[in-house]
Amino acid sequence: MADSLRTLIVDDEPLAAERLQILCGRLPRLSLVGAATNGASALRLIESLKPDLILLDIQMPEMDGMALAQTLAGQPSKPAIIFVTAYDNFAVSAFDVAAVDYLLKPVEIERLTRAIDRVGTVGGARTVIPEQASWAREFWVPDRNGVVRVAAGDIDLVEAERDYMRLHVGARSYLLHETISNLERKLDPERFVRLHRSTLVRRDRITGFRHNGVGGWEAQLQDGRSLRVGRTYLASARAMVNGGSAEQL
Repeated sequence: MADSLRTLIVDDEPLAAERLQILCGRLPRLSLVGAATNGASALRLIESLKPDLILLDIQMPEMDGMALAQTLAGQPSKPAIIFVTAYDNFAVSAFDVAAVDYLLKPVEIERLTRAIDRVGTVGGARTVIPEQASWAREFWVPDRNGVVRVAAGDIDLVEAERDYMRLHVGARSYLLHETISNLERKLDPERFVRLHRSTLVRRDRITGFRHNGVGGWEAQLQDGRSLRVGRTYLASARAMVNGGSAEQL
């Protein structure tokens, strides 16, 4: 397809590389052009194959993934990078080299798809859809005996619980000590919308709006949940109904 992303896999683990190849084959937007087992061989392939996207492991012999990303960072037309690794302690360094995303193995196809959605092509030139510096990319939240990184783009729904915010990420949720107003200022308004004084929702998780029969409206989510739209935030819901008149809500 014309807008497919030419993709290079860089991973020294045969089973991990094979799994990524299978996932790539299931995603029409990706066109697999090659594979490498370390950063040094990847550099040679990048020069000859000109990939749009690299699915990059970190721990590898000769030249690791972080060193490869740092080498590519100074190039004017570099491929987009999505790190795919078994280690969670390189996340901050990954975003220092402008990685599109940071995925932990084993990667599920839904998570990989979300990462790829942030990569785009314009007129054949390789580009990454940027996140504005003012918007938060990640949050570090308590989890059992430590803290875990939650990417802002993975959050489906935020619900206020007194002095905490519950971040819903797929089937899991995390508590963050933050006010909803401060969190709203940190999240990209192109991706999140506030529909109630106690809820923030990722826009692409909303499938529709329905009248509740008693003078109010509810947002319908992909997972089947319904969320009440506060009167104060009704204008935000109206703005989402592209092509529809304001009277529809």
